[in-house]
Amino acid sequence: MRNTSRFFIQFIRLAGPFWNSENKTTIRSLSLALVALTVLQIAVSVIITEWSADLFDALEQRSMSGLFTQIGLIILIFIANMAITATHLTVKRRLQLDWRGWLTDKLIGQWMHDGRHYLVTHIAGGQHDNPDGRIAEDIRISTEFAIDLLHTLFFCILLLVSFTKILWTLSGTVTLNLGLFEFSIQGHLVWLAFIYAASASMLGWWIGRPLTTATDNRQTMEANFRFALVKARENAQAIALIHGERHENPHFHQLFGGIIAAWDQQTKAWGKIIMFSSGYSVLSMAFPILVSAPRFILGTITLGALMQSAQAFQQLVSSLSWPVDNMGKVAEWRASVERVLGLTKALDQLEREIARPDPHRIRLEKIDESVLRFRDLCITRLDGIVCVSCLNEEIKAGERVLIAGNAFTGNKLFKAVAGLWPWGEGVVELPDNEALFFMPPRPYLPTGTLRAAICYPSDPSSFELEALEAALDLAGLKDLTEQLDQVGDWEKNLEREQQERLGFVRLMLHKPKWILMQEAFASLEPEGEVEMVKLIHRMLPNSAMLTITKQPAIQAMHKRSITLC
Repeated sequence: MRNTSRFFIQFIRLAGPFWNSENKTTIRSLSLALVALTVLQIAVSVIITEWSADLFDALEQRSMSGLFTQIGLIILIFIANMAITATHLTVKRRLQLDWRGWLTDKLIGQWMHDGRHYLVTHIAGGQHDNPDGRIAEDIRISTEFAIDLLHTLFFCILLLVSFTKILWTLSGTVTLNLGLFEFSIQGHLVWLAFIYAASASMLGWWIGRPLTTATDNRQTMEANFRFALVKARENAQAIALIHGERHENPHFHQLFGGIIAAWDQQTKAWGKIIMFSSGYSVLSMAFPILVSAPRFILGTITLGALMQSAQAFQQLVSSLSWPVDNMGKVAEWRASVERVLGLTKALDQLEREIARPDPHRIRLEKIDESVLRFRDLCITRLDGIVCVSCLNEEIKAGERVLIAGNAFTGNKLFKAVAGLWPWGEGVVELPDNEALFFMPPRPYLPTGTLRAAICYPSDPSSFELEALEAALDLAGLKDLTEQLDQVGDWEKNLEREQQERLGFVRLMLHKPKWILMQEAFASLEPEGEVEMVKLIHRMLPNSAMLTITKQPAIQAMHKRSITLC
């Protein structure tokens, strides 16, 4: 019970502020409309039971005029019910989508912020694997199912209140003669409905408990399989070149085997629930008629009252059976919420780790000088082994510095400068208001227009077409000018050499004061690689440049070097 209470509190803290967000007026209006439409749905259900009683009374009396009256009424009820149901669906789905959008924006904003998406995989503990699935699918289930479950619960509460009164009135008073004494029971059908539904709910809940674990396990297996497929798609060329299919296929089979096992586990849990629910639904249909039939046979109630009693009993039991009817949905909803909470907890833990002063973390400090300075910088690996010890260096504006020695250590130095490698000690002082431009071995080219991919992360409107065309011509990619407004997956559509040259184009557009280049043209021929670096030196003569490269000709272009072990 304590875990359940904690779970609901965590969910409310995560998703509850939606109703107090900047669009709270619209959100609250939609919520009130949903409540009002639910009340109208209950009203229609009550009216239908009264109509049913009048219809069967008219049939019992063989009244033709009464029959036609009921036909006219059911047409009006039919039209009203369609209008209420359609409007209710529209409002509910709008609220579900808005809530999902708000929570998705919130979580993406937290995840995709200052490298948190990278750091969370290394620093934070807990369950936060497959964040794409947690954001795309689990948030959808968490919000959509929450509104579905809340609506059905509210609907059932209204049913309970409305039909308890109706069934109590229809039950009348029943006298039980037990030989030695007799006593009267008022509202006996109401008591039977409560006992019937409570017994079924407790039994059903006990039967359905394993479904929560089975559902969570299946969602995890599905996410792992999906992630492996996406990773293989993103690295299709590399896999094909080294004929890695022989490794990938067994790996996929193994992951899908996990899905099969989880599916079987969930099927077994579902089977028990469905077997119970199917028998329960049949009994719920027959039980109220059989219980009320003796009173009809004895002539104490009319046929209409019998049918109305049966319908009211079914509605009351239906309202009390909410836990049984929604066990599967609650299990799936809770499993998805747990996965979303796992990611948010990891991100919150990461924020606390970053905010907490720690002498065993590399600190970044902004300074007013146009200098990049390392003070007593020590960089360690994740296992604690020291890569760089007591590095004290100062790089001034316009300097060209070679980062020599171990390229992997150089990569960690660049990450430390970017704030993506906090493991170690010391301080990295960065020039304030002067952007750092990192050129990795392969530039990131997002899917979209080629123009947007080149200008990333800036908006394409920030650059004139003439400047873009001139940079393409300088990089030897003039033929791509005609494709600037074409949409494509450029990491697949372009050769590796073209992608690296686009990295140069992006550099020419942004014209940064500080360039950190790590084998950014490694796929080019040595002459082409040297030519690119010469162009950078010529076009950006006042920009400082830190370079990691294996090319001796490029190494010779630097005035000094920092050697790393």
